[in-house]
Amino acid sequence: MAATRGLLIINRQSRTGSADLSATIKFLEQHGLSVLERQFDRAEEIAEAIRRDCKNVDLVIVAGGDGTMNAAVDALVECGLPLGILPTGTGNDLARTLGIPTTLVEAAAVITGGRRHTIDLGRVNGKHFFNVASIGLSAELTRHHTVERKRRLWLLAYVLSVRDAYRQTRPFRARIVCDGKTLRVRAIQISIGNGRHYGGGMTIAEDAAIDDGWLDVYCLKPLSFWRLLILFPALRRGRLRRQQSVAVMRGRKVEVTTRRAMPVSTDGEITTRTPARFEVVPRALSVLVPASYGSRPQDEAALHAAQ
Repeated sequence: MAATRGLLIINRQSRTGSADLSATIKFLEQHGLSVLERQFDRAEEIAEAIRRDCKNVDLVIVAGGDGTMNAAVDALVECGLPLGILPTGTGNDLARTLGIPTTLVEAAAVITGGRRHTIDLGRVNGKHFFNVASIGLSAELTRHHTVERKRRLWLLAYVLSVRDAYRQTRPFRARIVCDGKTLRVRAIQISIGNGRHYGGGMTIAEDAAIDDGWLDVYCLKPLSFWRLLILFPALRRGRLRRQQSVAVMRGRKVEVTTRRAMPVSTDGEITTRTPARFEVVPRALSVLVPASYGSRPQDEAALHAAQ
């Protein structure tokens, strides 16, 4: 690989962030990469560290989940360095989208032997995101899906957090303007996706890709918890266009206005509030992916080959 020095950012608060990474670091160094290691307990320290050290390295490696990636993304854009991913979170949706293995040494092999691929980013009120931004149910989910719950219950934690978030979510009215087309809705969730996967493996749209230059929008209308469970397979696979309880749109610029200011989560972290202006930023960041990676939805086998 061309790069010789990498800044390794480790979030010790991610699900397996406290695990011993010595074998992974040894692998990286054996394959010609000198590692500058930085460990953090607070996500807000991550961007500062990247900005401070980026002039001394050739790439940034982030060990964490999607929340850690979200904490790093603005600084990554500013520094213009390629990103290597070591997925140590719960959902690892960005890694899933990019076909990056969850076994850390195998993920390290992508960093040393993969290829660079340029992806889009979403941006809302100036904040970049990788996967999805949400208002309503998913934003409420962020409060319940705690680090402690994720560590204790892993994937079961997501199911329980959805249940608890649903109980706290109230329907809201919103005005959505997508590339000039206006939709007024009563909803329990509005999601705007840049990538393909979110929420631990759900799919924003079955033909979504992280480099297609589009934002995929869906609006989930009020429904009972049991109907939500019935709808879950369609949410999981991104097959929402024929669902009466879901409105689907696609565009490059989206504005969402609500009667009262509401939290907006990006990649599972509350980062801004409505009114919210979203846009896609094409070819915004270079990421190291498997040599066989195919970003298009029809190449699903290659996308999941390492999962």
